Amino acid sequence: MKLNDIRVSMLGGTICSIWAGISLGDVLQTVLTAALGTLVSFVTSRLLGRYSKRRRP
Repeated sequence: MKLNDIRVSMLGGTICSIWAGISLGDVLQTVLTAALGTLVSFVTSRLLGRYSKRRRP
């Protein structure tokens, strides 16, 4: 076997083992957490923007 074949085999095995360990619930939780984080970040930046405009003379 060539070194490249070993690397491809090792990468394929790693991906398959990770894929088998990820459930749909984990993916949904990650998506919801990311969406909530984005929303909180957006709202916070908008509020800070409004607050800083009021404080400027």
